[in-house]
Amino acid sequence: MTTPRKADQAFLRIEDVTKRFGHFTALDRISLQVSPGEFVCFLGPSGCGKTTLLRAIAGLDLQDDGRIVMDGRDVSRAPPAARDFGIVFQSYALFPNLTVAANVGYGLVNRRWPRRKVEARVAELLDLVGLPEQGTKYPVQLSGGQQQRVALARALATSPRLLLLDEPLSALDARVRLRLREQIRALQRRLGVTTIMVTHDQEEALTMADRIVVMNQGVIEQVGSPTEIYARPATAFVADFVGKMSFFEGRLSGPGRLSVAGIELGCLDDRGLATGSSVTVGLRPEEVRVRGVEAGQPNAVAVRVADLEYLGAFCRARLLTREGNVPILADFSANLMRDMEVALGKELLVALPPASLHVFATPIDALSDEEAA
Repeated sequence: MTTPRKADQAFLRIEDVTKRFGHFTALDRISLQVSPGEFVCFLGPSGCGKTTLLRAIAGLDLQDDGRIVMDGRDVSRAPPAARDFGIVFQSYALFPNLTVAANVGYGLVNRRWPRRKVEARVAELLDLVGLPEQGTKYPVQLSGGQQQRVALARALATSPRLLLLDEPLSALDARVRLRLREQIRALQRRLGVTTIMVTHDQEEALTMADRIVVMNQGVIEQVGSPTEIYARPATAFVADFVGKMSFFEGRLSGPGRLSVAGIELGCLDDRGLATGSSVTVGLRPEEVRVRGVEAGQPNAVAVRVADLEYLGAFCRARLLTREGNVPILADFSANLMRDMEVALGKELLVALPPASLHVFATPIDALSDEEAA
């Protein structure tokens, strides 16, 4: 007799999964739990291991060590056909010689469903993905976005408990990608299917995921909600990979105190590092305050506008501190640019909020090496 799964129990458990290719370790003791109905994104640069992990979950590339448990069942060595999932690839992988309807119903025909049931299910799915009139066409007659929706419908045809998406939007143009990611997220919420998506696009991860798994060099750097990942990055790599951030060298001059090129700053979280420690300090461009800043306020710093990059709704300014020439990126709205007459060479007094300064033990040189990798 099977024990009923509790509501709070993980649907997918990955335990100490390791994968090697010769002497190269692609996954190094990865452990993760995914809850029922959750949308999780594996995010990271090329070569970080995210697709390798997805393929291990699918059984397409078995891990060397560790376990994968799906819905309470150990599937670590099970073939793909014995795992209850649907998958959508970056390349769509549609059969060019089959109609759209035949592509969607392919898995159902293989399972020997009666023709009428297959036709009804295909019609239901094409309507679900917004392509009710496209069943008689062939893939070549559809746009890229339409083909990807057909691939999604095919993946959902057998009502899998787990949906795997391998960079499904990367081959599409920006406008179609934006529209389709909204449709995929809405569909996932409607169906409640547990979903894992691989992406290198931080914007996709931030807008679509319930939780993001940031990966780098075969390990997990941080797991958290989009807000946690962006606002409270655990490592310098996460801070740099997700969103834009200025980094500069500093030293802890005391508990909650930083010295950067002779400028004394307060921070709320020094990560418990010892006084005198060399650190990397990070700051998001949108956190730099300009309006209403007066001398003597916490972390008020005199700067000069060294460069301006027009980005439509806002300008990204490169500021240099008067003391030490420390470069700081700041995002200024169009209204602020106008009201304060910001221009190249203008001197400003800005504030760097203590709560917005992120302290990392990683040296800037090491961070640059990670970027290069």
